[in-house]
Amino acid sequence: MATIHRTTLEPGKLELLAGWLPEQEWFRAGGGELVRAGGFRLDDPAGEVGIELMVVADGRDAYLVPMAYRAAPLEGAPEGALIGTAEHGVLGKRWFYDGAQDPVVREQLARLLHGEAVPQMQSESDAVDEGVAVAPVAGGAVPVVRRVLEPAGEPAAGEVVAGYTAPDGSVRRAVFVADGRG
Repeated sequence: MATIHRTTLEPGKLELLAGWLPEQEWFRAGGGELVRAGGFRLDDPAGEVGIELMVVADGRDAYLVPMAYRAAPLEGAPEGALIGTAEHGVLGKRWFYDGAQDPVVREQLARLLHGEAVPQMQSESDAVDEGVAVAPVAGGAVPVVRRVLEPAGEPAAGEVVAGYTAPDGSVRRAVFVADGRG
């Protein structure tokens, strides 16, 4: 299980995302300042990569950004995958990557779609996030991340549904990840 450190991070995650998000084709500019709006974590069985599915809102839209935190650059990372670097008060320099393009994150998302990975609370160590609903799928899942969140009900087969705070302040649920095979 991942340990959540109560420490500093310079620059912070929102600062990193404020520079990276506007460069993404799925981002809708003009919504305002980013705020945290939800998410959860997954564990890397090897204990090397931090994995967080972070929701941010900008006053108009809510976005899902899966992030990988690494102690060294990701060898062979696709262009545009690096969100940025930050200095962690306990762990030192961290490289933050778009998790949708990180092989460790994609593997854990596939395991989640199979019902094999356990979602963890975003800000608590060793705490299962019971609010994340998974409708497992058999076979080789291909995880597709839903970047702009839209309200949804219970998950269909091959979907992960979780809660977030919408820009209007209401609490909603949305499909975060789905099996892209179908």
